[in-house]
Amino acid sequence: MRADNKPSGAVDLIRTAMIEKKMTQAELADAADCHEKTIQNLLSGRAVRDQTLFDVCMVLGLDFDRLRSAWRGGLVEAPAAPVHMGAYTRAAVDHYIGSYLTLRPSFSVLGGVMAYRTDIAWEDDSPGLVFQERDRPDQPYANRGHLHISTSSTYVHLVSASKGAMRMVVVSRPDAMGQMLGLITTMHKQRAHFVPVSAPIAYVLRQEFKHCRLGEIASAEAEEAGYRRVLQSALDQGYARLIAGG
Repeated sequence: MRADNKPSGAVDLIRTAMIEKKMTQAELADAADCHEKTIQNLLSGRAVRDQTLFDVCMVLGLDFDRLRSAWRGGLVEAPAAPVHMGAYTRAAVDHYIGSYLTLRPSFSVLGGVMAYRTDIAWEDDSPGLVFQERDRPDQPYANRGHLHISTSSTYVHLVSASKGAMRMVVVSRPDAMGQMLGLITTMHKQRAHFVPVSAPIAYVLRQEFKHCRLGEIASAEAEEAGYRRVLQSALDQGYARLIAGG
């Protein structure tokens, strides 16, 4: 959305804080880890990302919520994910949206592979990418959460939290084939207790799932070898490392 008037109130707050801290545009850009041209755009009232506003607030000691509110009285970008998720806009992450064949080693079947579907979509009510796991044999443990995407990292975090429990998946950004590789850290029920476990994981973008074998795939089944090769590539290609304790 765009408004007719520039966000002069927000710009005035920034300029005043710069004067009080005796900071030049170049010094502010360096401290906020952005280009000087970005600061020039900011001080001219042009559209900038929420992440830029947040970084400038941290440097100048300004209240982010107050500044963003003042800024949105004028010229703003399309809705963005919260700053703690990366402040990305939908246009920047459209290529993540879709359905993925999700593979990881089975925690229950020795030598087997767990295969299920993960859908990634944009959520308007609380802006940002969300993921939802589907077609799992252990459906009560299916996760739903948010994607955290940092501009300073080549990896993406899929984070879910429920009643104090958290699960973390760290994978590479999608390659040309729509594949993301990395590690999952979660809890696994072993006898009467849950224990932490980490393992390779792969997300492979698919248009349809009619011919995908899902569920717990035993090592003797035909699909297991192909699925296992995809998982092994996460380690062989250096997307993740598993280090055993000595």
